[in-house]
Amino acid sequence: MGRLYYGDSAEPINIEDRALAHLKIVIATKLRRNESFTLSWRHAEGDAVGRSTIWLHPSIPLRFVFDEAEAPEISRSWVESLANSANSSGGVTLVDEHVESSTPA
Repeated sequence: MGRLYYGDSAEPINIEDRALAHLKIVIATKLRRNESFTLSWRHAEGDAVGRSTIWLHPSIPLRFVFDEAEAPEISRSWVESLANSANSSGGVTLVDEHVESSTPA
């Protein structure tokens, strides 16, 4: 389980490593462009039911911590899906990875 530390909060946002790696690409791209936006996610099982949203701004410190030493293989379609949501009025919404099944010809 990866962790995203936001601002001066000592309490991390827990996000699965693979999802966090994909989010990091989208977040870093937006912040590098000096763009502010929101990030929303559903609470994980075991946490209080609900969802949360934070406002991301280039001046607010972020730290990504991964449990896995090796970076996962990146899914271009998942990054594109997250990036598309980043450009919407609702901001980035952490959506599950959509794995396309290959059908034999």
